[in-house]
Amino acid sequence: MGNPFQDQFLKAGVVTKQQVKKAQSASGKKKKEQRSKKNTVVDENKLKIQQAAKEKAEHDKALNLRKEEQAKQKATSVEIDQLIIKNCLKRNDACDIVYNFEHRKKVNRIYVNAEMKQQVIDGKLGIARIEGRYELIPKLIAEKIQQRNEKRVILFEKEEQVIDENDPYADFQVPDDLVW
Repeated sequence: MGNPFQDQFLKAGVVTKQQVKKAQSASGKKKKEQRSKKNTVVDENKLKIQQAAKEKAEHDKALNLRKEEQAKQKATSVEIDQLIIKNCLKRNDACDIVYNFEHRKKVNRIYVNAEMKQQVIDGKLGIARIEGRYELIPKLIAEKIQQRNEKRVILFEKEEQVIDENDPYADFQVPDDLVW
């Protein structure tokens, strides 16, 4: 079935069959080109949509990794808090000696008794931070905490003093009970 106008022109003798075929093939080519242009436009849109979906998936994946890492850190922090609470040494009013120590480039203090102070100096006790305060804990627990988060615990190692032979003050030892 052809175009009714082309049929009318053909019957009236205004155009020939060849001209009608030529016009039909030209209009067919135009339609074909338009379809291919639509396909390329549709393909470009599909590509943009796929690219956006891919970027969103990557963003979501990174966000999920960050959330998992935060959850892992929170679980570790809770575990450390439980270790400190269960194993901290109880201090009372008899702990009247101020023990100063450095943590995170700040000088902090904790009140201890003489026995606790000596154990900290000897490296048998460690100091752990929980909820903004410091508690004394056994060395074994302090090492466990240090493996999980080294910023939450302070361990003092018993240092062997190296005596310099040329030191003029070698005969004058600094007393252990000196508080700074």
